[in-house]
Amino acid sequence: MAKTKIILAEDDEILSKVIAEELRESGFEVLQAFDGEQGLEMIKRERPNLVLLDLLMPKKGGFEVLAELKEKPETREIPIIVLTMLGSDEDVKKGLRMGANDYIVKSQHAVAEIVEKVKGFFGQESHPEGTTPL
Repeated sequence: MAKTKIILAEDDEILSKVIAEELRESGFEVLQAFDGEQGLEMIKRERPNLVLLDLLMPKKGGFEVLAELKEKPETREIPIIVLTMLGSDEDVKKGLRMGANDYIVKSQHAVAEIVEKVKGFFGQESHPEGTTPL
């Protein structure tokens, strides 16, 4: 079975590395982009199953990336979870109104919680490797 492909567009290289490692350990294929332009190009090329998108990035901001993805038919259906420090009600509403599937404020969630949200998005329950639920 092919791995679920996630693109993580996050300019904080340390945080990106930690999240990517945790997602890989959970069985996901993770590609990393460190600015908005790189992320947008990677998303268009790779057609991932999910994008984790920071809003505050160099070269092209996350809101701009989100708008471009949602206006093009070939990328419109790719699910996007915003992963950002911007936590005002206004920012959350804007992200969801623009087409994000979920909105996670980084300062309010541990990396493990972010990984659990991603698993939940794909309907995966948390079970240790090789075990099955009762």
